[in-house]
Amino acid sequence: MTAETHSHPPSGPLAAHEPARRSGSIVLVLLVAAGIVAVAVALMTIGRAQAQPYILGVLALLAMVGLFNLFAFAAGIIRFTDRATDDPVMGRIADHAYDGLAVTDPKGHVVYSNAAYLALTGAAGPQDVRPVERVFIGNPDVSEAVFRLLKAAREGKRQQEEVRIAGSDGAQGRWLRMRVRPLGQSKREAKYAVWSIADITRDRERQEDVFRELQHAIEYLDHAPCGFFSVNRAGDVIYVNATLANWLDHDLAEIGSGGLKLSDIVSGDGASLLTSIVAVPGEVKTEVFDIDLRMRGGKTMPARLYHKLAFGADGSPGSSRTLVISRTRDEHSDPERAAEVRFMRFFDHTPMAIATVDRGGTVVRANARFAKLAQSLSPDGAAGKSIFRAVNARDRGLLIAAINQAAEGQGDIAPVEAMLDGAKERWGQFFVTAVEEDERDTEAAIVYLLETTERRTLENQINQSQKMDMVGQLAGGIAHDFNNVLSAIMMANDFLLNAHKPTDPSFQDIMQIKQNATRAATLVRQLLAFSRRQTLRPQVLDLGDALSDLTMLLRRLIGEKVKLDLVHGRDLWPVKVDVSQFEQVVVNLAVNARDAMPDGGKLTVRTANVTVDEAAQLSHKGMPAADYVRIDISDTGTGIPADIVDKIFEPFFSTKEVGKGTGLGLSTVYGIVKQTGGFVYVDSRPGEGTTFRIFLPRHRPELEAQPEAPATNGKEAATEPPKPRPDLTGQGTILLVEDEDGLRSLNARGLRSRGYSVIEASNGIEAMEALDEKDGAVDLVVSDVVMPEMDGPTLLREMRKRNPNLKIIFVSGYAEEAFDKSLPENEQFAFLPKPFALSALVEKVKETMTAS
Repeated sequence: MTAETHSHPPSGPLAAHEPARRSGSIVLVLLVAAGIVAVAVALMTIGRAQAQPYILGVLALLAMVGLFNLFAFAAGIIRFTDRATDDPVMGRIADHAYDGLAVTDPKGHVVYSNAAYLALTGAAGPQDVRPVERVFIGNPDVSEAVFRLLKAAREGKRQQEEVRIAGSDGAQGRWLRMRVRPLGQSKREAKYAVWSIADITRDRERQEDVFRELQHAIEYLDHAPCGFFSVNRAGDVIYVNATLANWLDHDLAEIGSGGLKLSDIVSGDGASLLTSIVAVPGEVKTEVFDIDLRMRGGKTMPARLYHKLAFGADGSPGSSRTLVISRTRDEHSDPERAAEVRFMRFFDHTPMAIATVDRGGTVVRANARFAKLAQSLSPDGAAGKSIFRAVNARDRGLLIAAINQAAEGQGDIAPVEAMLDGAKERWGQFFVTAVEEDERDTEAAIVYLLETTERRTLENQINQSQKMDMVGQLAGGIAHDFNNVLSAIMMANDFLLNAHKPTDPSFQDIMQIKQNATRAATLVRQLLAFSRRQTLRPQVLDLGDALSDLTMLLRRLIGEKVKLDLVHGRDLWPVKVDVSQFEQVVVNLAVNARDAMPDGGKLTVRTANVTVDEAAQLSHKGMPAADYVRIDISDTGTGIPADIVDKIFEPFFSTKEVGKGTGLGLSTVYGIVKQTGGFVYVDSRPGEGTTFRIFLPRHRPELEAQPEAPATNGKEAATEPPKPRPDLTGQGTILLVEDEDGLRSLNARGLRSRGYSVIEASNGIEAMEALDEKDGAVDLVVSDVVMPEMDGPTLLREMRKRNPNLKIIFVSGYAEEAFDKSLPENEQFAFLPKPFALSALVEKVKETMTAS
């Protein structure tokens, strides 16, 4: 430890420091201890009696020294201090610092300040030192900043402010940077604040000089005789100079606010050309492009772009530096330049992708359309670097062979149809031509690529449509011939039923024949519906009963893995639909649901009434508020992706594998529902299942004309006897025209059994001869439609020439509309679809005969 004397109290904030470390010399301590031991040893050698006076004297001396030091320390004459505080280097660091330093106590009094602080605050000496808030009091430009600094000092936080002090008497002002921070981390030290003031006037002046130089550089760049723009990796234009903005008729303020894309200022597929540069990590590339820029009004201007792009270590591109030279003047001043501009515009704006390649397939030059196509095939740029990477590996050899032929100088190379590489199935047609012989060292061939995906899709759709038409015609022809066979079976069966009583042993077998014939007629009706040659017969239907009848068929269709659940609503309203068409809708949706649940699941068919108010709350697009009967068909399958859910009702659209679907199922569902006056909507989530909601309009019987009937109460109705069977007998002459001999004889037999006189004819010519023999005295003509030599419509026209009021019934397995168009307008006739039972025939004959 050392001791020093002071004539004045310490000026530093000692109370704010930690307790001073007691430092001293260990050598001095050892010397003092050694001296005391030496004196003790010497006194021991002379004897206790002789040494006693000396011992007392030494003790008295030590006591006097200790007492003196105690009084001197208490009076402040002597103090113990740390050697570090007496270090002249550390003291001068703060005292002679360039920045002004001051320390204030919790009351705001300055307890320390260096010379720089005195100079910056204008203090004459240590006795004139003032805290910061008193120095700049009354200065409005600084008061707010000082207030924030004082607040931070009271809260023990750090704060920095930069203020400008106006000069007095016309002197130049100064910039000061003022900082404040707590003295230490402890609670006691945090009450002391360390203030720092620095003069940054020269730094500010240098910043202003740099800013002015930057303004000048921007001004030079803005008004340069060429354009300049920069675009980031996201395709956003982040800078455009005034010259280019003026060329493109854009406002610089609008460009600076963002929102302008590269595709907004580059015409056509030019943006793809600029982004087609193959990334090389760590390199800087500059490419030259001759493209058209797009003005704000939609016009274009030819320009040459020097496009500089730097790639990072990971291959990611930075913001571009692109110089733009307008070539508009070249079109007027230099004919050669004008021809070059016209060629480049043609080269880049052609709808065909064009590229020149070497023998290895490497792309040497390419137009914008090829760059765009290559990017869509491989985002990593591989297709833009090698043309072989644009082709699927299966067909790559065809293109390699064509380019090799061009490299050998061969002409008339056959086009190559190949599948393009990529995630989706795409096709392209490559036209390869050779280049001049002196250029084959760098470019072996010119390749023209035309994408044919849409054309092939359209061809497939047309082929599919033609195939479906052919199958439909075949199905319709089979159904027509089969209808004749079924009609004969059903007619003969009716005769057998009339000849046998229910108690006969063979009656049940005959009924079984009738039921199977009816089922066969249903199959024929489905074939006609498929071929779209079925007559539409809407009828009032109870959906609950109709769905119950379909239960067995649906269970066979969906298989054992899928559970069928039918939930019928209570008191369903009636609807008026064609039964076969409605069954086709349900069957198509059930089959689709089954295919969506290959591992099994649950198919739910739910029905319910929807009132006007409920329909209005649903807010389905295009569906007016009215009363509907809703059928929900839900599955727990894979669902429909959101990107294709809007396309499922389009004809020929299918997500199934080739050969496993025609793409007509849902379009048929949509058409049938719409023709019935209903609406169909789909709700699907991938992985959660699909629900088809069908809304059929409620049928109101009171709106149709009903025959008047006497009102009866409930009891009278209950006791009313059953209605008698209608009388189907009649009189008159009927001309029966049918080319099938067996069917004609059975029909004639059935009509004769009801009291009619029947004249038979196998075709239209025989019918005309029979009519002439009777001098037109025929009450009714029952004729087939499709017959050799003379068909039904022709027969009708010829007969009406002889007897305009002649009544006629056409029978056919085809739809009524199939031959209605070949008849004159307003031609009256009745129609009976095949196959039909004997009762249906005689009922139709009696109805037509008695009609006025």
